[in-house]
Order: sequence, then structure tokens, then C-alpha cells
Amino acid sequence: MDIQSLRGMPDLFPEDLEKWHILESTLATLFNSLGIKEIRTPLLESTELFNRSVGNSSDIVNKELYSFLDRNDKSISLRPEGSASVIRAIIQKKQEHEKHKLWYQGPMFRYERPQKGRFRQFHQVGVEYLGYEEGLAEYELLSMLIQLIGQLGIKSYKIKINHLGDQDTKENFSNALKLFLEPHLDVLHEKDVARLHSNPLRILDSKEESTQALLLKAPKFQDFLSSESLTYLTQIEEHFADQCEMVIDSSLVRGLDYYTGIVFEIISDDLGAQDSFSGGGRYDGLSNELGGKKMHAIGFAIGLERIIDLMSMELVPLLQKVALIIMGEQDQQKTYKIAHVLREANPNVILDAFLSESSLKAHLKRANKHQHDFAIIVGEEEREVDSYLWKDLSPEGSQELLQFEALLKKYKNL
Repeated sequence: MDIQSLRGMPDLFPEDLEKWHILESTLATLFNSLGIKEIRTPLLESTELFNRSVGNSSDIVNKELYSFLDRNDKSISLRPEGSASVIRAIIQKKQEHEKHKLWYQGPMFRYERPQKGRFRQFHQVGVEYLGYEEGLAEYELLSMLIQLIGQLGIKSYKIKINHLGDQDTKENFSNALKLFLEPHLDVLHEKDVARLHSNPLRILDSKEESTQALLLKAPKFQDFLSSESLTYLTQIEEHFADQCEMVIDSSLVRGLDYYTGIVFEIISDDLGAQDSFSGGGRYDGLSNELGGKKMHAIGFAIGLERIIDLMSMELVPLLQKVALIIMGEQDQQKTYKIAHVLREANPNVILDAFLSESSLKAHLKRANKHQHDFAIIVGEEEREVDSYLWKDLSPEGSQELLQFEALLKKYKNL
């Protein structure tokens, strides 16, 4: 049998995970400093949750959900995003009247065509501010993202922002856009014709050149916004102007039906075609839509695979690596006593105890292959004088025979 991983669901090996661990640690530290608490929700949810939250007209629900029937013939789905699950959890616990600052992390699933930067199993970290009305929450979330990007050493990026108004604003603009486009169905791509009848707003994000050319003469979303919303949008852009490149993009609508108010997306040309690595916005109506009480809400998600591609390699710590090589018949208790004491003395050094029996030449070859800096060798001769051979594995490296106290001191000072 030819056993392979599912297409679009890659394995992550130890060498891949060095950056992951740094990113996860950086995120947890940042969120903790802002008083944001972690929440964990199931991978599986009722399919109805995503039909009601993400929207029946979205590609996620129509084409990309991993859905199947359980033994009770109930349709369940692997989660394609995190916000709906968080809101569902808050509603079930009857906490919509409280304020929450929450973050989550984990795998998400969408049945997409696998390509660079897009997988069927991918990982997201998200933040949700619940119970906070439009105002300071937007500033704090955007400031948090700018701080995180700086900590990760990412230089080239741009934040796009827009304001979608309230539900009435979205409906009024959608109707105007539909009236404008209906006489031009022969110019619209077939995908955009389908969107025209399900969710006209999504046409603004069309990648078709003919559609974009037509939209140049179409009604503008900002013409339907209140003066307060327009002023607020401009104030945000001006506030962050000296911290990053931020632009107002009137075509930015995001891919999920529940967004109202401020929306944003962070892109980088260094990622190629799939250039977005974070996005979010306000969704004050989602709790009510899912059967809960009205609750202000805003949040964002970060695609971990994409942001890891942008992270600076300088963040990966170059820890010293030492090979512990015991030759001949091993005294297991003594060997592990040595390893235990050394590891306690300097936890910032990687001590790799070579457990298999082999020749010294083979052990040293392995140590060099895996880029160890030093080796501690205990052979028959060393055991007789209760000493340890310390070997520098660099090309011009030397070696010396040490008593244990001297060895311990050298190891502590690495």
C-alpha cells in the first residue's frame, strides 16, 4: 500500500518547526501582555454554524467545507475559520453581556486547490474582542498587529482598511451596484454573474480585468457611508501613517458575510499571488445572527504558514549543540547522571546523548552532519582515569581531557 499524506495537508518536520515555536511563543507573550486570554474550541462543529455565520453565498460554504454526516445523520464540518466557533461558545455559556478579550490557535480546513501559500489544512491564530463597540478596540488591534510584525522582523507589508457601514449601508450599496451591473451581464465573468445574484459585494474583489474595468464607473461604497464612518476611517489612516504603510481601499470587503464596520487586510509582495497574511474586521451582528443576544465584536486572524514565510531567520536562536558519546559498554545510570547534571547546569545548550552503539568515527560523523559544536567522549581510557574528552568539532578545533568539575565549568560557560 502506498501511504501518503492527504493532498494539501503537509507534514511539519522538526527543521520546519523552529520558526513555528518562535512565532507561537512571541504571540502568546504579546497576547498575555495585553490581557488577552486563550480559548480552545473543537475542530468539528455543526455545519449549520458556518451556513449561518459565513454565509450560504460564500465560496467557503458552497465549495470548501469539509462536511459529512455523523452516526446520527447530523451534518458536521471541520472548522474553516475561528470566529464563528468562539461566538458559538460564548452564546452557549450565556456570556454575551460580558466583555471578553480572547485568542485562539489551531488548524483550519478548506477544500481548496492546493497551491503556494494555500493549503487544505492550514493554521491560524486569531484574536476576538467581544463587547467592545467601535472606537478604541480598532486602534488596539491594529497597533497589536503592527507591534507583532515588527517583533518578527517583517519589513515589507501594507495594511489596507475600509469601512462597510452597518447592515442597511451594505444592503443599499448592494442594491445600487446590482442595478448598475445588470445591464452589463455580457461583460461580467460567469463567476461574477453568480455573485451578482447571491452577494453583489463580492464582485468588488473580482480578479477579472473586464469586471474591474466596469467597476471604475460603478457606484462607490464610500458614497453610501455616513460622514461619521468616513471620518473615523480617515482618522485611523492618519493615526498610523507614521508607523506603517496604511491605505484606504474602497474595494476591500473581506470574504465573510458577517463583517460590518471597519475591515482590514495585511499584505506583502514577498508572498507572491497569495499576498495576504492577516485580516479581520468588525462583526457586531454575528452573535444575534447565531441566536444569541446582540454583542459588539471585532477580531482578526493570522495565517501562520504565510507569516512564517516572511519571518526573519535571525530570530531563530543559534543554540550550542553538544554530543555526549559513550563508547564501549555503557553504565546507564552513570551516563544519565552525567547528562542530567549538565542539562541542569546550562539549559540553553542542546545536549544530544548518542544512545546507539557504534564506532567513534561513525558517532563523530553523525555529530558533524547534525551540526554539533562540541562532543564529550567517554571511552575505556577516559573511564580508567575518571575523565572526559572535550572535543571542539570546528575545522581547527582542539581537544582536552577534563575532570568532571572542569567539564561542568566549561559547559556552564558555553
